[in-house]
Formats: sequence, structure tokens, C-alpha cells
Amino acid sequence: MKKVFLLIVVAVAFAACEKSFEQPARDELLLKGAKKKASSCVTLKEGTLVYADGHYLEGQPITTGYDIYGYNYQAHMFKGSYFNAYAGRPGTALPPFKGDDDAYLAEFPEAANHWAWPNRNDTVKMKWNDVWLANTDCDGNGELDRHAGFDSYIGSEAWLTNHISGVTVTEDGSECSWNYFTKIIAVPEDAVLDGDIWYSADGTEIGPEIWGQFATVQEVSNDPCAGDHGIAYKSSDHSGLSGW
Repeated sequence: MKKVFLLIVVAVAFAACEKSFEQPARDELLLKGAKKKASSCVTLKEGTLVYADGHYLEGQPITTGYDIYGYNYQAHMFKGSYFNAYAGRPGTALPPFKGDDDAYLAEFPEAANHWAWPNRNDTVKMKWNDVWLANTDCDGNGELDRHAGFDSYIGSEAWLTNHISGVTVTEDGSECSWNYFTKIIAVPEDAVLDGDIWYSADGTEIGPEIWGQFATVQEVSNDPCAGDHGIAYKSSDHSGLSGW
């Protein structure tokens, strides 16, 4: 929103001076202004943005590629163990799990009490847009920007997708491969929360509330053991990630 506002202000200012500047001169000034704004942002390539205090990698630079957990903040992606998606965070600060239960628990027994440990062998693929979590720091707080240009996620058009897969072993010893996919969006400014469901201004159901400022707009579940095959939920408004 800030970016749009600044562009509008610049456009109005130059429109007022239309008779004083030839088009090439105006375009050059606009380009310089855009470059100046961009230069105020710190990128991951500069190597000065680091993992937060309390993180297992505290103080180390966030790289532009995949880190040891499976996060690629430059590309807005995560791919790895469900447990590893949360293991390194402040309050936990555990190294990534690499597949050997006995060896890992022998060195880090506290991992057994982590809520995500039971899902350590499940694979997660996450994708998000720049408004959800940017790969730059433009506000100068030393952290990757969240809902940049907005006071909160509401109205920001931030989105996240999760694709989780794994194998369930039934009581008779047979295995069921399953997968689950979901789309989550930041609700629009005029959305109304009624109970645990978000609705658009005209009363159309957006989706179930999650994390306060977000709604689930689509769920796909395939699990032969549970009898799940295909769409489990689809927003009555629309299930796309944009246009909110």
C-alpha cells in the first residue's frame, strides 16, 4: 500500500509540473526516485540479515539458498521435514532432524516432547508471497519484512500454501500414502468474522478462520485409509490466491 501511495503522490506532483518538464525528463526523475527507494532496502545478498535471537542459527547470515532446515527465504519456499519447519525456532532451538531417531534423541532428548516430533517423517512444501514474508528488510529493523506497507496482514493479499505428505501405518501393518494441500489467504479489510468463519462484505463465505487474520480457502485431502479423495473444502467466494 505504501508503494502504491508513493507512486500516486509522485504522479500527482509531476502532473502539476507537466508544462515544465519534457516526458523523458519526468521519466528519468521517476526512475531515480524508484532506485532511491529500492536502495533503502537490505537484501539477503548483502549478507547482513541474520537469524533471530534464540534461533538455533542465531546471528548467522540468512543465505539466498536453502538453509539446513529446508527454508529458502530468497525464493519464498520451504521443503523438508515437518519437524524441521519448526525445530530451529526461538523457544526450541534444535538442529535439523536428519532421519535417525535414536541418534537424534540420544543427543537431543527434549525433541521427543516437541509437538511436531510425531510428524518428523512427513514432508512439507510451503510457498508464500512477498507480503507474507519478504526477502528484504525495508523498514530497517534487521528482520525480513512481514505485511510490508500494511499495519497488519488484513487487506494485504498475503498468501501461503502448504503441501504435506506422508505414510500412515495401520493396525494390521499395511501402509497408506497420503497427502494434504491447503491455501491460506489474508482476509480483505471489509471481511467479517462470524464465529470461526470469515465472510466477505456481501455475506459470501470466504473460509474458516486461522491465526486470527487469515482464512483457509481450499483444502485437498487424499488418504485412502481415511476415505479422503480430493477437495475437502473450497471457498464459496473463490479459492484463488489473488483478488482478495
